[in-house]
Amino acid sequence: MNGRLLVYGATGYTGRLVARRAVAIGLDVVVAGRDPDRVDELANELDVEGRTFEASEAREALEDIDCLLNVAGPFRHTARPLMDACLDSGVHYLDTTAEFDTFVLAESLDRRASRAGIMLMSGTGWDVVPCDCLALHTARRVAEPEKVTIALRVTGGFSRGSLASSAGIEELGTLVRRSGELVRLDTATPRTFDFGAGPEKCLPVPMGDLITASRSTGLADIEVYLGTDDGFPATTTDGPTAEERARGHYHALAEVTGRDGQIARSLITTPTGYTFTQHSSVEIARRVLAGQFTAGYRTPASAYGAELATSIDGTTVTDL
Repeated sequence: MNGRLLVYGATGYTGRLVARRAVAIGLDVVVAGRDPDRVDELANELDVEGRTFEASEAREALEDIDCLLNVAGPFRHTARPLMDACLDSGVHYLDTTAEFDTFVLAESLDRRASRAGIMLMSGTGWDVVPCDCLALHTARRVAEPEKVTIALRVTGGFSRGSLASSAGIEELGTLVRRSGELVRLDTATPRTFDFGAGPEKCLPVPMGDLITASRSTGLADIEVYLGTDDGFPATTTDGPTAEERARGHYHALAEVTGRDGQIARSLITTPTGYTFTQHSSVEIARRVLAGQFTAGYRTPASAYGAELATSIDGTTVTDL
């Protein structure tokens, strides 16, 4: 393994999980964030270097870094300055966002990333790794695929950072992709999906899959739906406990319609979102540091294939 990984936002709930995983598999890790006391505490715990800086002042901190993994949400505040710093410094950029606007931003920087010789990837966790890989897998089951519908089923509590990142999602309205273009619908019409326990109502949501599925499958018509236990329940602490993370699973379903009316459905079952993100984001960083990347904006499935998701322990795909 040649190269250093900097985890920015390492002292947050998800950031600590990610940093610990990266160290555990033997990556050369630098932990970073804005609070010097918290960064020093984590660096001492993991016996790695710690760096303190604002996202807007990242360039100097990247001089000896090969890949930056941004886990510092809300990403609407951190993604742009860190992407710019990576593009200027020739450092690969990854993040764990689920914020739609961050995917739009990342895609818009494709040419700059190609010229800089770096890979730029948003959504290295849950969402969008499982759904992106599932969309490509399911599209391959149809002779002439035209449309993909993705439904996400998440359960359990959410960290404070996740809730902060989800703030404002309603302001985006009901977005879908029609004939390759993003279109805002006047009404949000729910649909029911069966994730294995009977039909469940899901609402259309503006998720990053509207960007990534287009890139990964080449399909021009995309819809995304979301179902949860009870809205977005917060936990009473920073995030779910280890026991809570170990219980239950997340699910996603992809439905692909072909030109002849053929419909294929596949279901992916994963560990709960924080555990999956901990493993998938570090696995992608590991591959980048091993030289397995293509310069430019990439999605998880376009970079590593539909099999990336099932390389994460506890993840299975079932064709329905």
